[in-house]
This record gives sequence, structure tokens and C-alpha cells, in this order.
Amino acid sequence: MKEQWTATVISLTFSEQIVLATQPGNVTQEPQKLAYQILSGFDKSYRLYSRITSGAQERFENCQWRASSIAIKERITIYHQSLSEIVTEIYQSIHPQQLPDTFWQQTKEHYTKLLSDHPQFELAETFYNSVIGRIYRHGRIDNKIMFVLPSRCYLPGQDRHKVVNSFDTSGTVRAMYEAIFDTYRFKVDYDNFDLDLENLDQALRKRLNREQLASVHTVEVLKSVFYRGKAAYLVGRICMPDETLPFVIALQMTDMGTLMVDALLTERAHMSVIFGFARSYFMAETQHPAEVVAFLQELLPHKKHFELYTSLGFYKHGKTVFYRNFLQHLDSSEDHFELAPGIKGLVMAVFHLPSYGVVFKVIRDEFAESKKITREHVKDRYRLVKMTDRVGRMADTHEYVNFSFPRARFSQTLLSHLLQTCASSVILKEDEVIIKHLYCERKMTPLNLYLQQETDEDKQRAAIKDLGLCIKQIAYANIFPGDMLHKNFGITKTGRVIFYDYDEICYMNERNFRELPQSDDPYALDTLSVAPDDVFPQQFEHFIVGKKHLKDMLKEYHGDLFTPQYWRELQAIAAKGIIQNFTPYPEHIRFRRQV
Repeated sequence: MKEQWTATVISLTFSEQIVLATQPGNVTQEPQKLAYQILSGFDKSYRLYSRITSGAQERFENCQWRASSIAIKERITIYHQSLSEIVTEIYQSIHPQQLPDTFWQQTKEHYTKLLSDHPQFELAETFYNSVIGRIYRHGRIDNKIMFVLPSRCYLPGQDRHKVVNSFDTSGTVRAMYEAIFDTYRFKVDYDNFDLDLENLDQALRKRLNREQLASVHTVEVLKSVFYRGKAAYLVGRICMPDETLPFVIALQMTDMGTLMVDALLTERAHMSVIFGFARSYFMAETQHPAEVVAFLQELLPHKKHFELYTSLGFYKHGKTVFYRNFLQHLDSSEDHFELAPGIKGLVMAVFHLPSYGVVFKVIRDEFAESKKITREHVKDRYRLVKMTDRVGRMADTHEYVNFSFPRARFSQTLLSHLLQTCASSVILKEDEVIIKHLYCERKMTPLNLYLQQETDEDKQRAAIKDLGLCIKQIAYANIFPGDMLHKNFGITKTGRVIFYDYDEICYMNERNFRELPQSDDPYALDTLSVAPDDVFPQQFEHFIVGKKHLKDMLKEYHGDLFTPQYWRELQAIAAKGIIQNFTPYPEHIRFRRQV
């Protein structure tokens, strides 16, 4: 009888075997095999991710800045490639959508067991979620079959010794720095190592007095070196009995290809900008990301875990942690979602929860006549920004499919607006509002509102000056912002201007910057032959900002923005492949170099 049953199972398809085996009373190893298969897919993905990340030091030492830019894009694409591979393998073996929930529950149970000692368990959970999401087209958010909630609570500190180096503090400050640089070695010479040590010594003595220095009992530095752009960062903290001082040692390459210490950052505000949402992801190699993020969160307690995971390049897991944080906030708040303040966009409908620091953006069904673009074009522009060095001036976004909101928390005004403008993206259920395609972005004050409300002329001037600098730095990064109306920029609490409207961005070489015709004929522009890619910078002053006194400020600080010659010079720089260096901390804290 036993032999006959075995022969029958062999004659069935793999999917049929699983369905049969998952019936009550049957035992199967197939969920266990699938759990192992998915984890193997994640492990392969992380190895590829780590391989690119580990090459950051060599690229930095050899000043291979273009290779660094390429590596950023390659690393982002790895996740999607690995996910596609594993889902394809699954479909080649089974018909996953035909399987009962009991099968997926068993698979999750086996997967959870496999993660018990896994050093990247939290990232592996997100990868598993992505597999389930791809199979069910993000139509099922169910903690019984996926990790909507984490499998366990991680206790920071249990792997601290694996991610942190500790240094002797019994000697002098200089001796401590020498020990640090003896541990973090590079295959290039320092431009002036004695000067670097002296600068670091003096900078720390300005920050801590003698009593504080004498009380230092521990200095800890993350083993991971954080690479981005043309800089490398050592991140650590100085521990005293009554306080802890976080610090960052910023390293850069000189024009001669030698190494120099550029600054010592000890203010949390300066460190926060380095880990900001408008910058590209770090290359920082680690096998224990949860412990690294826990350490960083201790240094920057105002940063949320999802922000830190994202800054390290784990943007997919950043999405997972954000969603969990969002659910927690919903449980602890009572306010309603409503339209975001500011001028309504021509491409996106934007709403927010007043008590939460994020805005939600939905692509409209129809665009204004002035927008000669498509829905797919808009998505492509957001992907471009994800792959680009955002130089601290373009907000990062999280993209979601079938994002569910509690319907009871939506104001009727917002719900009506979404149904009128974005109906194809909205699914209404009795208790839910599901947005089929959604972007989440850090909340900022729209610059036009800020300039209307701010009466201090010095603050207005600072904002206008930073607006021009923002446009220039984006252009230096080889991106033409396109629609530069000041309503498309936000300003952070620290006064930094950030661009967040991407539907008209493009590479610099995709535009033709032209002079306006000189003529006494008032109808000259009507007869001018204008190609779709033509841009007339002399017209920028008429629409970047509206009020005359603000226009005058912008022309005072950044008059070159209104000349075609300036933009053509930036095009030439981009065409040569020259990568700019954007230092993410104030100029005044940089160490002076001897000439």
C-alpha cells in the first residue's frame, strides 16, 4: 500500500504534490524547501550587493569617481534582478497562487527558523516579503504569510563587538587619533599627516575642555567606512561618564591624488545632514546591518530607523521599516489625512497626515495641457532620481504598490479630490482606501509658502540664496531641473532648499540653451522657431519666483542662472564626465590647508 501511494504522488505535478501534502494529516518538506530556496536567493543577492560595496575603498583610493557613480546604479538594480530570478525559479516549479494559505504559513514558519542566527535577518524578511508581493502582485498584506511585523525584537548591543572598534584613551588625544588611523588604513599617502593630526587635536580640544577630555573612558568607531561621492567618513563616539559626543572624521582626496582629513564633525546637526534624505546612499560594508543602524541611531536619536537603513543603501528594507513605523503612528494618532498645503500640482495629487512627517503623492489621471508627458514618463523620472547622485538637493522617495489606508481617517474633501483626479489609482473598500501606485516623501514646507509667511528679510534672503545654489548644484550633477517654479522646492527646518518635483527633469545634454532674439518687434517671440528641447534662460527670472523683491534677490546672488552661456558651460563640464565634489557640511568647519 505504501509503495502504491508513493507511485501515485510521483505521477502528480509538483504543485499537485504540494496541495495534496498540505491537506490535514499529510506531512511535507516542500514549504521547508521553498523557504530555503528563497533564503538562498537573498544570500546570493546580498553577496552581490556586498561585492560592489566592498569595492568602494579601491574606487576612492584611485579617484575612480565615474566608476563610483556606475556602482551606485548597479547596486540598486541587484535587488530587482535577484527578486526576478527567484520568483521565476518558483514559477518554474509550482503554481504559487494556487497554493492554500496553510502552505505559505508553513513556509514562513520554516523561513523564520532559518533566520534565527542569520546576520541579516531583517533584510532577509524584506526579501521574503518582496517574493510574496511579486507573486500576489502586492494584493495581500497579511502577517500570517509574510513579515508585516518583524519576526523578533532585536536587542541592540548583542553584536556590537562585531561592528565597532574600541580605542585606548589612556594616552594623549594625538595618540588616540594615531591608533584610529593605524586601524583604518588606505593604500595612498596622506598629503600632510602631521597637519591632519594637529587639526583633529585642536578641533577636539575646542569642543571638549580639559575636565571632559580627562573623563573620557571609551572611544568607539564603526568598523565600516562610509563612502559617498569623493569622500570617506569614519563614524564614532567619545564616551564620558555624563555625556557622549558623536563624531565624524571626514576624509577627501586632494587634486594630487593624496589623502587629507577635511573636517571633524561633532555637532549632531552637521552629522544629520550627512545622513540626510536628499543624498545618495552610502557604500558601507557590513555583515551586521541591524547593529550598525542601532549604533547610528544612538548617535542620531532624532533619525528614524527607516531613514538610517535607507541611507546605508538598504532602501527596500527602509520601505518595510517605514511601513511598520507608519502603522504604529496610525495606532497612536487620531488626525485625518488631508490635502497637503500649497499649490495643487499639475501632475501629482499630494496629501498628508498632519501629525506625520511624510507626504503621499499620487499620479493624476490627466495632466494639464502644458504637461506634454505620460504617466510612464513620470515614473521613469522618479527612477532616474533614485539612480542619480542627489547631491543633497533632491528628495529621495519610496515607491509603493497597493498601499492601504484606513478609510475612516480620510477627510471627505481629500477622498473626493482623489476620486476626481486619480480615480484609476484608487480602490475604495468598506474600511480601506487602496492606492495602486504611491510615492512617499519627506515632508517639507513648500518654498512659496515659506516666502509668503516669513517676514524676516534676512531669512528670505538666505532661502533665495540657497534656492539658486540648489538649482546650480543639481545642474552640476548633470540634471536639468526643468520646472523651476519655487513651489516645486521645499525648505527643511534647518533652512536647506530641496527640489522635489521630477516630472520635467532630464540630463543636461538633452536641452538646447538659447539666447532670446534681440528685436524691437514685440511679436518676435511669436515668429521664433522653437524646438521642443529649446530653453531660454533669460526667461527664468519671470517664473522661478514671482514677487519683484524676490526676483531682485535671486538676480543679485545668482544672476548667471539667467544667461545661456552659464548653462552651456555646465553642459560642457557634464560632457567631459567631470564629477563635482559636494561637501555636505558647512565650509567654515573644514580644516584650512597650507598653501
